[in-house]
Amino acid sequence: MASTPMDLDIPDSSSPANGTPSTSLNITRTLGSGVPSTLTTTEVVANYRPTKLFKGGDQKDGRSQHYVLSLDYDDPGELLMTSESNETIQIYKVREGKHDKQLLSKKYGAKLAKFTHNSSSIIYASTKQNDAIRYLTTHDNTFLRYFEGHTASVTCLAMHPGHDDFISCSKDNTIRLWNAGTKNETGMLYLNFPYLAAWDPSGQVFAVGSPTTGTVLLYDHRNFDKAPFAEFDVMEAVSPVTTNNTLQGWTKLEFANDGRSILLGTKGEGHFLLDSFNGSLKAFLHKSEGGTNRLGVGEEYMTNGGGPNGGHVEGSGDCCFTQDGRYVIGGSKKGAMVWDTLGLASEHILEPAHILEDERPAAVVAMNPRFNFFASADQDLVFWLPDPHA
Repeated sequence: MASTPMDLDIPDSSSPANGTPSTSLNITRTLGSGVPSTLTTTEVVANYRPTKLFKGGDQKDGRSQHYVLSLDYDDPGELLMTSESNETIQIYKVREGKHDKQLLSKKYGAKLAKFTHNSSSIIYASTKQNDAIRYLTTHDNTFLRYFEGHTASVTCLAMHPGHDDFISCSKDNTIRLWNAGTKNETGMLYLNFPYLAAWDPSGQVFAVGSPTTGTVLLYDHRNFDKAPFAEFDVMEAVSPVTTNNTLQGWTKLEFANDGRSILLGTKGEGHFLLDSFNGSLKAFLHKSEGGTNRLGVGEEYMTNGGGPNGGHVEGSGDCCFTQDGRYVIGGSKKGAMVWDTLGLASEHILEPAHILEDERPAAVVAMNPRFNFFASADQDLVFWLPDPHA
């Protein structure tokens, strides 16, 4: 996997010009105590710069150029994983800023790849053959088991924050609860278009998002077979701001780390920040720099020229919270935007507090859970670090 050093990739004492190339990235921890180099998110969030570039494959022999479909980190934040449209899974070492290994899934395809709580074990959804979810060890590329049951494409995988339970959503109008230790689902719910799911930080509550019905449902994990204890009408909640694309083009569902807010990503004019207790709109995160070009969750790929509104590739979402839950980072056609959720919103509309410039689109975005580091991707993968000289 070819990589390209960028402006912040070379420490002061190292330079390819003097024959001493850098061997690692200048990464500092975001969480932890007693670490002198630790900086708060507020101190660094405006200073992120594209630091390392991993080029995607070039188009050859009439084959379509491949895209990064998802990004995910292991629990310690040491490894970054991508699933890609060329039916591969790539793993990178974050501290060293280098590619680690490639896993092939040519028979089944690969999307929505997620680490379990073991850094050498992953799950991912299939793109062909069938709709099974596959459990793989990365050190020897061996399948541990298949999670079978879905009869249509899987649209979301959500790993429990504390143990190896996970949720899968599908176009077959079911969500299924699983434990990595057994091949049979531990529970199943029949819902209308349940295409997105997310766990709250405690793992006691999970949310299900249905773009077609415009609702977000909250369930008690211990009593998931009961009716949801809360149901939020997103269309009603966001009516003071906009009605465009609220029932279509959803891309992401995520809880803030304090459990008080839910981020609902869309491919429209902005993302929505909802109150997780009553479903009210906290802020509409306006995309001042424009959005990215990916399908909304559950939307169909069209081979004759792309999907709705020009999107033609699936993704795992182009927005996410920072580690402290205060900021939201979202992709744009050129670089990324940062919203401060504590900022003053004019009539619920919140403009970006910072623009992080790059020449490449950030169609999928993921913040590292432990370090001052995030990644973005479309056809190429970009590592972002705070500029130490800013």
